[in-house]
Amino acid sequence: MNDLILADRELEVGFIGKLDALFEGIERMDASHKALSSNEQFLTDKEVSAWLKVSRRTLQDYRNNGMVSYYQLGGKILYKESDIEKQLMSGYRNAYRLET
Repeated sequence: MNDLILADRELEVGFIGKLDALFEGIERMDASHKALSSNEQFLTDKEVSAWLKVSRRTLQDYRNNGMVSYYQLGGKILYKESDIEKQLMSGYRNAYRLET
């Protein structure tokens, strides 16, 4: 009898764990849906690397070094266009000339 109760408890704990994971996934999808519903443009690594004129490997290095923001959905990497523009503008430097 105790074995049956213990087995039921283990099933219950496993079921609750899977439900928690499911709810977390739904919350992530809801958050990403809200971001998409704001008419924001998302770009793939291929599009961003062409835009920045860097290789996809260099773009991966930028991600690994925290130089660009990105979203990861499973194995898919996406970049918000406005984030890339902000990061480009933050690196902007005014031109200067030395008087001779």
